[in-house]
Amino acid sequence: MKKRIYIETSVVSYFTARPSRDIMTAGHQEATRDLWPEFVAKYETYISALVYDEVGKGDPIQAKMRLTSIEPFPMLDIDDEARSLAEKIIANRGIPEKYPEDALHIAVAAVNGIEVVVTWNFTHLNNPFTRRAIRRIVEGEGYVCPEICSPEELLEVNK
Repeated sequence: MKKRIYIETSVVSYFTARPSRDIMTAGHQEATRDLWPEFVAKYETYISALVYDEVGKGDPIQAKMRLTSIEPFPMLDIDDEARSLAEKIIANRGIPEKYPEDALHIAVAAVNGIEVVVTWNFTHLNNPFTRRAIRRIVEGEGYVCPEICSPEELLEVNK
């Protein structure tokens, strides 16, 4: 059985972005492009309505590329259960209230039984302190907390 993963918006953005001259960003783009085919071949990969909305913003040409890139992935709805969990993540300081969409990504994944959230967002999602706080809150609400990792980390699993 394939593992269930959720692609957060930053991953889609790195996949479709114009090549960067910044060495770190270019490395993230390359890792994302290396992993992208595996999202279909090796995983049961999902996005949410939030990802769809976020990737559709900005430059129309880039937005179209982002929207096209996520077409193969089923979209998870944002229901009241996910909204409630996101509010609890914020209220309990898992994610700053200034970034409710980040809490919603985690909440949608958790209520839908997703095993892994893939993100390049190291500030609010994928760092050791945030992951620990998020796990405590999500599991305290009775859900299994998805693992949060970068595309590079997921690539290492596939070697």
